[in-house]
Amino acid sequence: MSLTLTVDGPRWREHLRAYTDAHPGLVPVAKGNGYGLTLGRLARRATWLGVDTLAVGTYDELGEVANRFEGSLLVLTPWRPFGTPLDLAPGSPLTRRVIHTVSRVEDLRALLDRDPASRFVLERTTSMLRHGLSARDLREAGALLAERGGLAGQLAGVALHLPLAQGSHLGEVRRLMTDVVAADLATTTVWVSHLSDAELAALTAQYPDYTFRPRAGTGLWLGDRSALSVTATVLDAHPVERGDVFGYRGRSVPKPGTILVVSGGTAHGIGLEAPSGDLSMKARAATLARGGLDAVGFVRSPFSIGGKQRLFAEPPHMQASMLFVPSGATVPAVGESVDVRVRYTATTFDRVVVT
Repeated sequence: MSLTLTVDGPRWREHLRAYTDAHPGLVPVAKGNGYGLTLGRLARRATWLGVDTLAVGTYDELGEVANRFEGSLLVLTPWRPFGTPLDLAPGSPLTRRVIHTVSRVEDLRALLDRDPASRFVLERTTSMLRHGLSARDLREAGALLAERGGLAGQLAGVALHLPLAQGSHLGEVRRLMTDVVAADLATTTVWVSHLSDAELAALTAQYPDYTFRPRAGTGLWLGDRSALSVTATVLDAHPVERGDVFGYRGRSVPKPGTILVVSGGTAHGIGLEAPSGDLSMKARAATLARGGLDAVGFVRSPFSIGGKQRLFAEPPHMQASMLFVPSGATVPAVGESVDVRVRYTATTFDRVVVT
């Protein structure tokens, strides 16, 4: 009766251990829906891995992980002098574990005025242009910290969040490291995202006085996709003939077959698609083709039956989806499971089973 994510436990744990061993100073990232695995499970697994820091996406996610992981908690969303960051009371046990991300000089000043004992990283803006201090801002932040005694121990490092674009990031990181060195900060730790193993090795060799700490989410938790499988339960099967009416919108069946009702709908993220970053002509043509199919009611679903992805009979419902299986194809029985292809970071599962 469920949309279920099944994890091959031994294989998954072997991958997690190998990935951690290959990345000294690793900071696992647990954010959003926990990459489909839930935040609580990832926090417990981070404890099992023996890491000292876990990164979360927002301050609202701290409550999901704080009781399951006892180390430091790095919040990736920058601190602001308003909203949920102010729910952390200065000096509280949880606050002492949190490492804030600071991306504006005025926020650094406000944070230290509010809680002089705050721990934080300074985020240097990258070519992503999402959050971060400019080179000039970073020097100003360094001067501010120097005025306050350097705050050694509270400044946990400099953070660099790099894009996912193809090609090497080495040139950009080297330029950014020039800014880090020039800021004369009381830290030699740099927290980085989206660097390859070869790039990390090159930077470590070039800057032996600095420690580079890789933050990883997808590569860690979802790095061995063969350890993960998603299935939906067949809830109902209705043989139909051409012209039969079905569904919320009273559509007509185009040809004989079966209307199959399976678990998994919009509440799970089924049928919802994030914007694609692929700008190639092939991707654009595929998008136009999908739009044309949608106009006449034929859209390929993520559910596979008999080795083929079957068509949605109509747009997914909240908890279930209606599929069309043409006459002649094998129809699974009610209660059987069918395979589902999903984007883990955008899917909420009814059950997560780790063997």
